[in-house]
Amino acid sequence: MDRSEGFGERLLGLLLDRAQQMPPQLIAPLIAEEVARIGGREVSILLQDYGQELLVPLPGSELRVGEPQPIADSPAGRAFLRTEVIEVPQADAVRMHLPLLDGSDEVGVMVLTLDSVDDDDRRLLRRLSGLVADLLVTKNAYTDQFFQARRREPMSLAAEMQWSLLPPLAMSVPQVGVAGILEPAYNVAGDSFDYALNDNILHVAVVDAMGHDLEAATMATVAVGAYRHARRADISLAEKYAFMDQAIARQFGPEHFVTAQMMQLNVATGHLDWVNAGHPPPLLIRNRKVVRALEGPTTLPVGFGGDQPRVSEHRLQRGDQLLCYTDGVIEEHEDGAELFGEEQLIRCVNLMGQIEEGVRAEVRWLSHTLKEERGGRTSDDATLFLIEWRGGATDHLAALD
Repeated sequence: MDRSEGFGERLLGLLLDRAQQMPPQLIAPLIAEEVARIGGREVSILLQDYGQELLVPLPGSELRVGEPQPIADSPAGRAFLRTEVIEVPQADAVRMHLPLLDGSDEVGVMVLTLDSVDDDDRRLLRRLSGLVADLLVTKNAYTDQFFQARRREPMSLAAEMQWSLLPPLAMSVPQVGVAGILEPAYNVAGDSFDYALNDNILHVAVVDAMGHDLEAATMATVAVGAYRHARRADISLAEKYAFMDQAIARQFGPEHFVTAQMMQLNVATGHLDWVNAGHPPPLLIRNRKVVRALEGPTTLPVGFGGDQPRVSEHRLQRGDQLLCYTDGVIEEHEDGAELFGEEQLIRCVNLMGQIEEGVRAEVRWLSHTLKEERGGRTSDDATLFLIEWRGGATDHLAALD
């Protein structure tokens, strides 16, 4: 069988041509048909559940639908966490596990069986999996099927609002990587985060609206919407704070507030600016250990009409990480017991260095470890957002040679 690059180009081109008008429910059989053209069979599409614990099979005609696979302990999970192809030899065959990457965010894993594998197969399947990821992300906007597959338990209305508001949970480019996670995944209300990479400036906001109900979710939605609106107007951090403050105050009145951490990181130089509006300070991690909390002047939470905030500055070193978190991470406690506290958080962060699969795997491991350390309790929203600055240049990626 001709599996040369020319064959692959024709195959991927045919998939693109047919996918443009393809309804979502026919994506699965189309993928299975294309895999069959290179001799593949037993195709599964596995998507990450909202709790970031399982890879769950996407139902669909021609797809193999088996049991969910644990992210922490399965070949599919290793492919997902490491964003690399995992090959598992079988009797007279090879089971391939290919991460589905949409840009740098990960959608899930595609699994299939081939009688044998050579470099032509690997190259073609790597490109095919990228195209499949793009199709899943694009068609997700037109259907609830992918959402329903990822949901492993009932989800509150507030949580559904928050999940619909979030950007991709992770982004990784040569200069910077980010990853976030929300707990409790199916009942989160007032916590949210947002980011955007505009030219060389990474914009980040982590917010925590008071309360834990539908009103908190609504406040978080307004806060993030105001932040995005202000960010896209290309105004300063202090002006972003003022715009968000006015939006919350006008909509909800003087008794309601949102704490916020807003940052701007120059990914070329490592220069960091931030404004802290009543939020826990981020932790600076260097050489896999917490160096200190990035303390600085704080202003009143969003909605309380604080004075113009002072902007703090810091210059990161290559490899530095910043961990932003909401107070639910450290304020959890059982009745009559002490708060979980920042000291225990730092102890767990220092253990995070054993994870070598990148920021997404690190923040996932940390969130689940913290939950276990708190006795499995998450009575309040507990959100983590991790930034890793790598520096360097990316212009070479635009050259085809």
